[in-house]
Amino acid sequence: MEAVILSIGNEITTGQTVDTNSAWLSRQVSELGIRIPRHVTVADDLEAIREEIEQAARKTDLVLVTGGLGPTEDDLSRQALAAAMGVDLEVREEHVERIRAFFTARGRQMPESNRTQALFPAGSEAIDNTCGTAPGIKAVCGRATVFVMPGVPREMQEMYRLAVRPFLVRKTGGTRMQAVTLHTFGAGESDIGDLIRDLMDRKHNPTVGTTAKQGVISVRIHSYGRNQDESRLLLEETAAEVRKRLGTLVFGQDEDTLAHAVGRLLIAKRKTLATAESCTGGLIAKLITDVPGSSDYFRQGLVTYANEAKTRLLGVPAGLIQKYGAVSHEVAEALVTEIRLRGEVDYAISVTGVAGPGGGNAQKPVGLVYIGLADATGCEVTRHLFGEHLTRAEIRERTAWTALNRLRLSLGA
Repeated sequence: MEAVILSIGNEITTGQTVDTNSAWLSRQVSELGIRIPRHVTVADDLEAIREEIEQAARKTDLVLVTGGLGPTEDDLSRQALAAAMGVDLEVREEHVERIRAFFTARGRQMPESNRTQALFPAGSEAIDNTCGTAPGIKAVCGRATVFVMPGVPREMQEMYRLAVRPFLVRKTGGTRMQAVTLHTFGAGESDIGDLIRDLMDRKHNPTVGTTAKQGVISVRIHSYGRNQDESRLLLEETAAEVRKRLGTLVFGQDEDTLAHAVGRLLIAKRKTLATAESCTGGLIAKLITDVPGSSDYFRQGLVTYANEAKTRLLGVPAGLIQKYGAVSHEVAEALVTEIRLRGEVDYAISVTGVAGPGGGNAQKPVGLVYIGLADATGCEVTRHLFGEHLTRAEIRERTAWTALNRLRLSLGA
């Protein structure tokens, strides 16, 4: 079974809104073993939407449309679907009353324009919207079953779970695809690819692929079986093999971040952490505290951006800064040593560097960063050249992730 996903709206085609609906729907239907050959984004244009629905309905079994069900003049999905089906639109008064009741329950009067949302192509089925005013539509067009859902993500997701997914489960027999994404840090994409090259053969089931983002290389694994148990077994076997080959490069899976991985290790070992940041401006502390429960192990973070702050808050000698410069091995060492002692923690991280785009020179170019890591056994400072080709934000992110990864490895990952 194949599906095409259509996302409707000028706000998407102009880049004002990121299309998260297609990604979410793709994950959901892929779990059922449904292949998705195309995502299509269409502006609020009646003829363009009609054309895409007709084309998709000729070639695939399932068409999922999101957006264009609002009450305004530029909401055209229902009209386009009717045109593709070659039928008229009809008002269904029971849905007018449901929409009216939605407004009444909130102490408001229904605008007359909302009657448009009770228009349906003749022969189609209405799908209740449990958290909005726009009903969805289920219809047959060409060889395909077409579902039109609201563009508001929460409304679309609820409608999919309550109405679309049960239909697809009946058609497919339930979950046949299992997926996991393993995240790595510390090696390039080509290095990772070399280690799992045979597993990435296109004929292999499960399928294995890689993606790269700011130094994090993710290994995507999708398994297909005759049933859920078979696909899960295939997935687990391949994931275990990938983990075996990549070892400590793997820090987590799916929604995990390096901060999640570090947090789990700190909790398991009952250790605490503090940070002293300069060029990252508190980013490391933010990533750590983005994780729920981080108060169990994160004690404090200082942003000692100015040289005066390094001296006043952490006692870094002004003469040391004057002699070696704020971006130096010596200052990173002083920062991490002092934040650990003053914070009374087990581990401490410090960072100081040149994030750019200005401020660099031949001796200390943009992208130069020193990262300090201290524990009860001592302190180690590492020097990193992330490169002048990276943006300021990228250098800061790469610095934060590298610091967290160093701590992860130190904790015995």
